[in-house]
Amino acid sequence: MTEISTSRSLRFLLFFASVSLHFISGFCDDSTDSKNSSKTKSDMVNNTGAKVVLILLGLVAVGLFSFFLFKLWQKKKRDEQYARLLQLFEEDDELELELGLRD
Repeated sequence: MTEISTSRSLRFLLFFASVSLHFISGFCDDSTDSKNSSKTKSDMVNNTGAKVVLILLGLVAVGLFSFFLFKLWQKKKRDEQYARLLQLFEEDDELELELGLRD
């Protein structure tokens, strides 16, 4: 179970990293015209705005990923506690036979 979830989370992380790299490379300004001309104030504002949007998207993605991992951890702990509870109240015939309470 944990191997499957670890594999799934690694695949999700790899997918997220590749998508984010595609977005970052799309915002890159490699045109030859921009090298020759000086940047205006509006170009700088657009560049700063794009950086802010990327940072906010990254923070949201990290927050959602952390929330997903927390919920997965909660489910695992809940399943372990439920298994302990069942083990506590299951009837143990061997113990009764050892104590001589039942033949």
